[in-house]
Amino acid sequence: MPESAELSPDPPYLQGLNSPQREAVLTTEGPVLVLAGAGTGKTAALTARLAHLIASRKAWPSQILAVTFTNKAAREMRARVGALSGGALEGMPWLGTFHSVAARMLRSHAELVGLQSNFTILDTDDQLRVLKQLIQAANLDEKRWPARQLAGLIDRWKNRGWTPGQVDAGESEAFAAGRGAELYAQYQERLKTLNACDFGDLLLYMLVIFRGYPDVLEAYRNRFLYILVDEYQDTNQAQYEWLKLLAEPRRNLCCVGDDDQSIYSWRGAEVANILRFEKDFPGAKIIRLEQNYRSTNHILAAADGLIAHNAGRLGKTLWTDAGDGEKVRVIGIWDGPEEAHRVGEESESHMRSGGSLDDIAILVRAQFQTRELEERFIAIGLPYQIIGGFRFYERAEIRDSIAYLRLIAQPADDLAFERIVNQPKRGLGDKAVAAIHRHARATQQPLLLAAATLLGSDELTAQARRSLGNFVADIARWRQMSTGLPHPELARIMLDESGYTAMLQADRSAESAGRLENLAELTRAMEEYESLQAFLEHVSLVMDNDEARQGERVTIMTIHAAKGLEFDIVYLAGWEEGVFPSQRSLDEGGLASLEEERRLAYVAITRARRRATITHAANRRIYGQWTSSIPSRFLAELPKAHIEEETTMTGGESLWRAQWSERSDPFAHVARPSRGPGWQRATRTAYNPEPQRVIEARASAVSLGNQGRTDLSLGQRVFHGKFGYGTIAAIEGNKLEIDFEHAGRKKVLDSFVSAG
Repeated sequence: MPESAELSPDPPYLQGLNSPQREAVLTTEGPVLVLAGAGTGKTAALTARLAHLIASRKAWPSQILAVTFTNKAAREMRARVGALSGGALEGMPWLGTFHSVAARMLRSHAELVGLQSNFTILDTDDQLRVLKQLIQAANLDEKRWPARQLAGLIDRWKNRGWTPGQVDAGESEAFAAGRGAELYAQYQERLKTLNACDFGDLLLYMLVIFRGYPDVLEAYRNRFLYILVDEYQDTNQAQYEWLKLLAEPRRNLCCVGDDDQSIYSWRGAEVANILRFEKDFPGAKIIRLEQNYRSTNHILAAADGLIAHNAGRLGKTLWTDAGDGEKVRVIGIWDGPEEAHRVGEESESHMRSGGSLDDIAILVRAQFQTRELEERFIAIGLPYQIIGGFRFYERAEIRDSIAYLRLIAQPADDLAFERIVNQPKRGLGDKAVAAIHRHARATQQPLLLAAATLLGSDELTAQARRSLGNFVADIARWRQMSTGLPHPELARIMLDESGYTAMLQADRSAESAGRLENLAELTRAMEEYESLQAFLEHVSLVMDNDEARQGERVTIMTIHAAKGLEFDIVYLAGWEEGVFPSQRSLDEGGLASLEEERRLAYVAITRARRRATITHAANRRIYGQWTSSIPSRFLAELPKAHIEEETTMTGGESLWRAQWSERSDPFAHVARPSRGPGWQRATRTAYNPEPQRVIEARASAVSLGNQGRTDLSLGQRVFHGKFGYGTIAAIEGNKLEIDFEHAGRKKVLDSFVSAG
């Protein structure tokens, strides 16, 4: 190891760094946690630290382990440090993603886990193919126990660092009545036979090796004098254990992250890893990067005020020299179309005043929210782009559904037939499809008619004839129904009867729920057109619109996809209960999910440099029904001094502040009133639920538990904060059935109503 070289008082890599950043660079020994808030220059600090370790000759490049979460981040870090170090990173082989570094290690020790060094890393399709074979061999119904569900479970177990033998009975019960661990073990053995592993195995096998072969672990501990980790808040359990093993006993571990931006629990990330850093590494130094170089003061203060409501955080306060700037606007509007109209109008105004459309981003919680925005932008000719996903009508599930509708409307549409004849899978292989094509060419018939005539021949197997016959009969039946049934209802029936909805429901991946929401939004969109033909013509025009993706464009994306990005002007659409925070997330994860949703809101606000606008609608179309919406609880948590309210509805700002005020509502932590249909848009009934009365009623009832309130009786008139006035029709403990004047009969808890 070379002697430490004397540095100049201010080497190039320290120039321009503030005091906490310099401290993060120069504190090289022992465990260090750099809490880097949004926009505080954490990449600059991390790359300068790497450059300092090399320039000060504390370590050769090959003695530093630096791990990131994306290849892009690794390339950027390598380029930056190379520039600062004069190209010294030529010999730094251990800078990369967790998976790439683990794969490099595993190829050197593959034989210790039953593999050869030239093992193959399977992609998702190959992984599913192996699992399907195992499920079939186990005589399980693949429709009931889909391979994708098992793949998700195995991935979760590997993220936790569990081998098949470590999966307990409770976890194993999640698949095929307790056979999950058994199938996991068979899957691992099958991969070894193939000399293959999946991405989860890269870290898992290295954990197995480190635990079982202390000499291998010791060799890597001696090799790595310093370890650096980017985005530490996104680590899963396996990554955490891998790092902890490598960091001992030298403990020269520097982790950079932000607990307030941990938003990927659905990918296995555990925010607890960063929260317990000081406990895991006693004597660790915590350095907070709090000077923000991105946003104005009002934006930062609004975000800080919101995230302060989370209990599980290490705490920091962002500040800036950029001045106060504009307050965060919170705009209450009537419905989703008006929201899209407002955003489109302001975007056009920005462009007319000489601004660039590239300055503007619209961030949504769920993908289905983009459709109304896209439709509006197309109508007014405003260029836009979807980042981190497809434009609404380009998504696979939407194109599949439209192909069904095209074939129903026009049986000669061969392109539509080709797309959906085996989607969902019907057991029609390449040979069967080829036979249909040959017959169609020979008889000069459309594919659908050719398929129908083939049903009486021996060119297809019995299984293929049966599956194809069902498909042809379904198209004929739906075509007949289309003459007397509203086309949105026809689409809903078609999606159910074709098995497409069931296919997505069986898919347990993180994306499946969003794809189902997109289908619901598609059928809702169809209601705006007088016929199926009119809707299909509209889709054709949309798909043909703006094919040249050049020039300035408004960016539309989900909040998850926006992490790490920044824009001058940000619109945050759909801040209503059930949409954001997501009701599905709250149902699945309770208070922990609520805190992650709040972190997601914090990430959303801190994407804005100069102007942030939050919109919430009083009414929104959910699954085809107009639903009255309660403003998000997050709005009441924004500090009043840093926001500016605007509303076109009765009640205004005091409405939602009272509704979610300072935890006087004992149910506000997680639960919300049940969602149900609200007033029709045409009636434009004033939305004024007198929330304080409801809050008082809930507070007085909270001590009664499930016994029910004594001040309510059958036939009594009551008031509900969402559904309005109604009459009690039935009482069972603390559960009520109420006939509401506008919303029909609903089941609600008595703590959500007050006497009318």
